[in-house]
Amino acid sequence: MTIQWFPGHMTKARRQIQEKLKLIDVVIELLDARIPLSSRNPMIDEILQGKPRIVLLNKNDLSDLTVTTAWVKYFKDRGLEAVPINSTAGHPAKEIVPRCKQLLDDKIQTQIRKGINPRAMRALIVGIPNVGKSTLINHLAGRKVALTGDRPGVTKGQQWIKMGTEMELLDTPGILWPKFEDEKVGLRLAATGAIKETLLQAVDIAFFVIRYMAQHYPEALNERFSIVRLPEDLSDPEAVVSVMEDIGRKRGNLLSGGRVDLEKTSMMILRELRAGKMGRISLEAPRS
Repeated sequence: MTIQWFPGHMTKARRQIQEKLKLIDVVIELLDARIPLSSRNPMIDEILQGKPRIVLLNKNDLSDLTVTTAWVKYFKDRGLEAVPINSTAGHPAKEIVPRCKQLLDDKIQTQIRKGINPRAMRALIVGIPNVGKSTLINHLAGRKVALTGDRPGVTKGQQWIKMGTEMELLDTPGILWPKFEDEKVGLRLAATGAIKETLLQAVDIAFFVIRYMAQHYPEALNERFSIVRLPEDLSDPEAVVSVMEDIGRKRGNLLSGGRVDLEKTSMMILRELRAGKMGRISLEAPRS
């Protein structure tokens, strides 16, 4: 199975970002804390051309804390500061703005020595669809200035947003990339809702989720769905499907004749994963 999604507005957004870079002081790169590498556009380094950058691991309230800590180290080892956040709660501006200023400290101090009063920082915020950019921007601005929605593709164009006197943000549409070289990247993106529902094969995505959780979070599966005994051989597709059928029966997702409705069960599994009802789950860990 191949999952692809690269609508025309994303091509346009990439071009517009490159055109605006000369105006940008610092970049805020927003990733999904549950799948940081898979939610990171591999073209982003090329697009941003070495601009100072801070990485935000959003939705950390849904991710495995131990795995997220490992991701912070992963990015630090590669010269990038990564900060776990939850864009729907707290006051992210109190942490993000000072960290951006720190990245630009040399430039700011040079301006002060020359007698120049530093202007507001100009920050570009980038991330794939449905990673929480609009929600974060609204929290940073302290008002609703960006459309939000629990679906990819809500933001369609660029807009400048003022954050008091210290920062101006340039919002951009989420940008995916033309081809997923690793099939699991597409599966992770689909599982967390970064790809439109109409493009999903729900059974395939839920199959991936259940197999991964059986391997890494068996206790969470048991707690949520009362699955006491999991198959020993998870490489056997029929064994994983049997787990999904067990879940479907327990939730009453049945067709005529008592057969399990796998489509309905799969969509239920994905909804519960995305809502955090299965607990704090990360779908990938740093590569060694």
